[in-house]
Amino acid sequence: MTKLGLAFVVACSTAGVASPAMAQSAPHHGTTLSASTALQQDMRKLWSDHVIWTRNYIVAAVGDQPDAQVAAGRLMKNQEDIGAAVAHFYGRPAGEKLTALLKEHIVIAVDIIKFAKAGDKAAQQQADAQWHGNGEAIADFLSKANPNWPRATLVAMMNAHLATTSDEVVARLTRNWEADARAFDAVYDHILGMADAISDGIIKQFPDKF
Repeated sequence: MTKLGLAFVVACSTAGVASPAMAQSAPHHGTTLSASTALQQDMRKLWSDHVIWTRNYIVAAVGDQPDAQVAAGRLMKNQEDIGAAVAHFYGRPAGEKLTALLKEHIVIAVDIIKFAKAGDKAAQQQADAQWHGNGEAIADFLSKANPNWPRATLVAMMNAHLATTSDEVVARLTRNWEADARAFDAVYDHILGMADAISDGIIKQFPDKF
């Protein structure tokens, strides 16, 4: 499993107690878990939602399906959930900042799909440059939040996330269904590796919470 991925910071405010956003998204059905295991599960749930709802939007938007806007709305809600979880550990301003950066990440992706469908390569390239700039901004934010994630490592992780998502869009647009299936497998494996790497970093940064 790859350790590359988009690294985001999600944690609970007290040991063994998930934040409301995480508790709502990933209930543990009464099972008593260690704080570290609960964090790992919650991280995987939040970031699985990120790539699953991204895929749902890609499929709907490329196919001109009527559920595209609903998928986009749910995807935006996921960014709010991530920001709310961050706020429980790093404070509300940090959560709001990350939510804003993540929503920009989604908005630019929507534009890239629109330009790709229209065959406007110039606009698509410009949007892609903005997408990578946003990725660097996310890397800056996260590297300042957690010393276990050097900026250069985070930039590489972000670029990998953008690349795997782009592969998914291209496969869908070209109707290469086998490549489409492989692309989502890669995206999903990528995000699980990312979630585990994030959990490791948080536990190292705040050992007293775990």
